[in-house]
Amino acid sequence: MADYEPLPEEEGPPQANRKSPRIASLDVFRGLCVFLMMLVDYAGAIFPVIAHSPWNGIHLADFVMPFFLFIAGISPALVYKKVPNKVDATWKAVVRAAKLFLLGVLLQGGYLHGVNSLTFGVDIERIRWMGILQRISIGYIVGALCEIWFTHRTLREEGFFKGYYWHWCIVFSLSAVYLLLSYGLYVPDWQFTVPASASSSPSSNDSHFYMVKCAIRGDLGPGCNSAGMIDRYILGADHLYKKPAYRNLEECNITADGQVTESSPPWCHASFDPEGILRWPTNSSSSYFIHEDHMERLKNWSSFSVSLFFLGLILTFTGIPLNKALYTVSYMLITSASAGITFCALYLLVDVYGHRRLTSVLEWMGMHSLSIFVLVTSNLAIIAIQGFYWSAPENNIVST
Repeated sequence: MADYEPLPEEEGPPQANRKSPRIASLDVFRGLCVFLMMLVDYAGAIFPVIAHSPWNGIHLADFVMPFFLFIAGISPALVYKKVPNKVDATWKAVVRAAKLFLLGVLLQGGYLHGVNSLTFGVDIERIRWMGILQRISIGYIVGALCEIWFTHRTLREEGFFKGYYWHWCIVFSLSAVYLLLSYGLYVPDWQFTVPASASSSPSSNDSHFYMVKCAIRGDLGPGCNSAGMIDRYILGADHLYKKPAYRNLEECNITADGQVTESSPPWCHASFDPEGILRWPTNSSSSYFIHEDHMERLKNWSSFSVSLFFLGLILTFTGIPLNKALYTVSYMLITSASAGITFCALYLLVDVYGHRRLTSVLEWMGMHSLSIFVLVTSNLAIIAIQGFYWSAPENNIVST
């Protein structure tokens, strides 16, 4: 990321670290996201309350992705504040997003085979195309293009909405597309097959055939939502995430070894990608939903974040569920607002009052976030730790 200068503060205590070429709180926030990602990944199995919610609802793990998207949106707002050559800046943003997308495909597409095997290679017919870095790259390029090409004025000059007219048009348009597709598309009955080796009856030599009864419009359940239908048609059922979180629902009757019983609803056996295509509109909206005023004044950031939070609560109580897998509008508002409130607190602590020693570890993690993400996601860090054992390789630090 290009260097950027601390934002001006017109009122309140003077900034204690004006010599820093970066906004330290942004690195701290990025480091916090990486820490939370590792926490929920490795401790989620022990403490399910912090792991991803199986479907509706929100747990600690469900805040991680929106926090990353918030960073992906706020970074272009700082990097592209003054762009002398829009075409050159656009090309650099596109290349950066493409690199991030391809790295995500490599890490989460199935190329690396995990901690129990040092083998590699992926079947192109079953590669997973979407993932965390892919979603971040999409949010980044949308935010970057808006910052590069759309003119905007400060809050004092034009007002909150008028000064960012085109930004708001994009936000509302993307949200409208998401709502139209989520509630307007008709989802017919659909069928799929699961290879015997991946089913609950590994002794069988035949693939298992399942039929999901839908014939419905506007359903937000695991089996008949339009997001899953779009992914199956465009990406292909074989290219979706094989172990969706909704298998932890009581209806799926998952066994201790992670198998779904035959008495479970058919959709429990299906693949489903929480990072799929229909999440892109709200994904892109949340990636720059809170940075339109460029933090000219911290109070405007915090008040806007709080307003979005309560709007999300209102939508939740009116029937729009909090759902990370579908990235519903209520979920987008509440998690994006939570990211804004968290960042405001870190900005006050680190950049305004200068307490950088308290967050030095998180700041270091944030400055090396992509490297840490690669080591963790590829399991290279875990494989390296497993190299240390007592007497026998089986007695390693990390249980296999």
